[in-house]
Amino acid sequence: MKQAKGYFGRRKNVWTVAKNAVEKAMLYAYRDRKNKKRTFRALWITRINAGARMHGMSYSQFMGKVKANNIELNRKVLADLAMNHPEAFKAIVEKVK
Repeated sequence: MKQAKGYFGRRKNVWTVAKNAVEKAMLYAYRDRKNKKRTFRALWITRINAGARMHGMSYSQFMGKVKANNIELNRKVLADLAMNHPEAFKAIVEKVK
């Protein structure tokens, strides 16, 4: 019942309904911890693609050249550079070209 605190209607005070609601919530929490990683990776790829296309490259071309030039930056960092520091991202694009 402690875990059902804040739920609406019978979900907060009827034992069987609350138990079922809490079990379902735990399943969603477990599943979505995995999905969160997937969602963020897709967001990073979208941001890198947008930044690369501004400089005349596609995402796949850019990432292939980043790996070929042994630039050890992951997608999270590259997406942050593309979004918040475009001049630094441009320098990386020029280096890999």
